[in-house]
Amino acid sequence: MVLQEIVNSLSLDVKTPELDLTKEVTGGYISDLLSDVMGNASQGNIWITLQIHLNIVAVASLKGLAGIILVNNRKPDEDTLRRAIAENIPVMTSTLPTFELVGRLYALGLRCR
Repeated sequence: MVLQEIVNSLSLDVKTPELDLTKEVTGGYISDLLSDVMGNASQGNIWITLQIHLNIVAVASLKGLAGIILVNNRKPDEDTLRRAIAENIPVMTSTLPTFELVGRLYALGLRCR
């Protein structure tokens, strides 16, 4: 599954529209703890979090993640978005709470890998 399919299926708001959304998503990882994501997320995963600060981009880049989805209508600041563009990490937002968003991703066939 590619990012664009997820964006379309879940009506996500893409905060970095200049970035490529044809990246293959290999699975998903859900955590708000940066050290947990660094230790356990896999390359190509989509990361679901409520964190909005600059460091999420650094972690996503370090792990080779496909992108970041921010839940609960959280809005990243401009520094975060600038860094995401520089690091080629798509950032999307959803009004859904984490539990509901993850349920929808699962229904689309996305699994933890």
